[in-house]
Amino acid sequence: MELTKQEQAMLNGEEGYAVRKSLEILVALGEIFGAKNLIDVGSVQVSGVSYHNLGDAGLEFLDSLAKDGKVKVLTTLNPAGMDLENWRQLGITAEFAEKQNLVIDAFQRMGILVSCTCTPYLIGNLPLYSEHVAWSESSAVTFANSVLGARTNREGGPSALAAAFVGKTPCYGLHLNENRVPDVHVKVETEFSKLSDWGALGYAIGKKAENKIPYITGIKTAQLDELKSFCASTVTYGTKPLFYIKNITPGSDQQTLPKETVTIEVSDIKNAYDSINDNIDEIDFVCVGCPHCSIKEIQEIVNLIQGKKVKEGTELWVATSRTVKQLADKRGYTVTIETAGGKFACDTCMAVAPLEGRFKALATTSAKGCFYSRQNLMKTKMGSMKECIEAAVSGKWGN
Repeated sequence: MELTKQEQAMLNGEEGYAVRKSLEILVALGEIFGAKNLIDVGSVQVSGVSYHNLGDAGLEFLDSLAKDGKVKVLTTLNPAGMDLENWRQLGITAEFAEKQNLVIDAFQRMGILVSCTCTPYLIGNLPLYSEHVAWSESSAVTFANSVLGARTNREGGPSALAAAFVGKTPCYGLHLNENRVPDVHVKVETEFSKLSDWGALGYAIGKKAENKIPYITGIKTAQLDELKSFCASTVTYGTKPLFYIKNITPGSDQQTLPKETVTIEVSDIKNAYDSINDNIDEIDFVCVGCPHCSIKEIQEIVNLIQGKKVKEGTELWVATSRTVKQLADKRGYTVTIETAGGKFACDTCMAVAPLEGRFKALATTSAKGCFYSRQNLMKTKMGSMKECIEAAVSGKWGN
């Protein structure tokens, strides 16, 4: 891989340990994937923030980089393993909180914004069309590529952090035009009535597309929260982190229909629900916000829960970014949700918090949330926001 004089100087250690180590990571990655050079990136989103995933070895690695490393571009963080302010309220132990705060401290010393959200595009990290970035959380990567038309590979935590220190990333994969061509035509022949249908659609397409880039026809309209949910689901269950929806997402008018075609019918959506939903009635955990809730979704929760109470023995978590929570505070949404017995889970989410063994059965709007909750040994139910809030109030699904 060709390096400029400045890049070679970085590799020689002239800008310190963190930059040298980062260049080593990026060069190795570039050589593995056949990149010819490094390209500038406009922003970075770093995953591997939860101490639950990092452990002591990851914390030690971050601490070593923070000794002399400062990021060169706008860099935001993925969710941590806990709400950084109200972790006690969410049942996190003091021992875990101490370690998680050390992780956050290391990132702060690097000059990273402690955003702790999987929706950086909702809080100010919003790349332009065709801009090169280095993002790492799967749903955010898919949203950046597909909905915004930016260009990023699905970076690992170390490679994203390396890109932040250097301000560059290897030019391969989805940074190149030839690798952004759709290779399967998905004909959607069904209608959608609720947010969770988009998670089911992502499941169905993911299973049929099998690590391909879908070009999707048959969808007439799509709102931001629906696309956010779809991005999380489709990449979790099988596709590459890029799709095109005809007449809706950028670049769709520049693509040719792939020859390979699959069809999504009502039966495929039903099968998705059947696969995601377990045969359970009792619900002890309702968590919405995977990816993190927008202010519009929080408003919907308020409308559904106003004047009601979360059932004793069931917890309702509203996962969102700290920034969106501040908007909810100002609008009075927070008071309404907390008066009803709900809890805000800022800075974290059900996919990265240490939840194994704490809950038996989850209700959520998120197909991705169900995927990760099953790894935490929970039974799962996916449905509309209305169904989830009803489950929080009754402690049962479907009542």
